[in-house]
Parts: sequence; structure tokens; C-alpha cells
Amino acid sequence: MIEAIAYRGHNPADDPAWAKTGAPTQQDYGHWSRHLCGMVCLQMALVHRDGTAPALWSLRDGAVGAGAYQVEGEEIRGLIYQPFAEYAAQVHGVNAVVHRQLSLDDLRTVCDTGRMVMASVSKGIRTPEVEPERRGGHLVLVVGVTGAGDVHFNNPSGHTPRTRKAVLPLGDFERFFGGRGVSLDLRPLSLSTPLMGNAMAESTPGVPPEK
Repeated sequence: MIEAIAYRGHNPADDPAWAKTGAPTQQDYGHWSRHLCGMVCLQMALVHRDGTAPALWSLRDGAVGAGAYQVEGEEIRGLIYQPFAEYAAQVHGVNAVVHRQLSLDDLRTVCDTGRMVMASVSKGIRTPEVEPERRGGHLVLVVGVTGAGDVHFNNPSGHTPRTRKAVLPLGDFERFFGGRGVSLDLRPLSLSTPLMGNAMAESTPGVPPEK
């Protein structure tokens, strides 16, 4: 239903599959649905590692409890990177590292280490033929960068099969890329290795929240 929601004003709460997320009510799902791209990225990574993953709402609850979302009344702020990274490590055994600044070269280097990257991009990346109004604000899961310079990524808000499991040349990806993100090492924590060189991460507060 993403095409209808994104381009035709359809109410996301009307998604007939809302209960599969584990949300307590349809209204809760509708209220949160535009803020859960990071949780979908984590869920995809866990499925890749384990063959299964907790329900989306369970991941949301854990992230809220860890401070990765801040909720004040009807306002939702997040995903906030550093508490999310701590939550991913402590609860799910994922060595998650915050990248305050991430160039395209760094993105390739980090992927070459075997990590996936939750990369901040414009939500408009699903229509790369259209120039974005901004960079960043949405999260996709980058699973690799080829030697030829193609970025392979899974987009939680892709509206077609081709945009959900997408490939873009680095130059096109750059137009949407906010230059920050969180990398995920899915190996056991005892086997994870630190990142070196320009791809060294900075665990910093104040990284803009993603929706």
C-alpha cells in the first residue's frame, strides 16, 4: 500500500496487515508507521542473520525503552542513533556503530568489511528520476557496494519490487544520501572488529533523528 499512502493520501492505519507488526491497535500502527524505517532495517538484518526476527512492534518497544525514540504527547522524535546502537548491541548482539559523517568512499569501505549500513537518505530515493528536496531523513539498509560502483540496498518504503530491493549507481545514490548512518556487524560480538581509517565511527549525540 506504500504507493497509495505516499502518493494518493491513503491513511496508513488502513493497512490490512497492520496486526502482523504486533501493534496493540490499528490507530497505534497508523501513528507510528512513518517512524519505523530504522526498525524495519534492524528486522531485515536480524532475519538475514537468524532466519527470523522479533515482531516490528517488539523492536519498537525495545528502542523506545532504550531512548532511541523520544515520545512527547503525539510527537515522535527518532530514530536517535547512539541509544539505538546500544540497544542493538545489548539486546540483539549486533555490533552497531554510529557514523556521524560517512562519505561514499567510507560507505564502500564499511560494506567491504562485511557490515550492512543503515544509511540516511531522502525518502524520495524510491523515484531516483526525481531530484530530492533534501538529503537524509529516511533509513535504508545498504547490503553492499560493488566494484563497479553500484549500491545495493533494501528500502522499507519501496513502492515496487524493484524499489524495495534496489540498486543505484553511487552517483545517483549520492543525490539522496545524508552522509551519515549506523553500520551493523552481524557476526558474534566476540568476533567483531573495530573500524579503522576514514570509516572510523564517531559515537555522538546530536545526530539528526531519522523518520
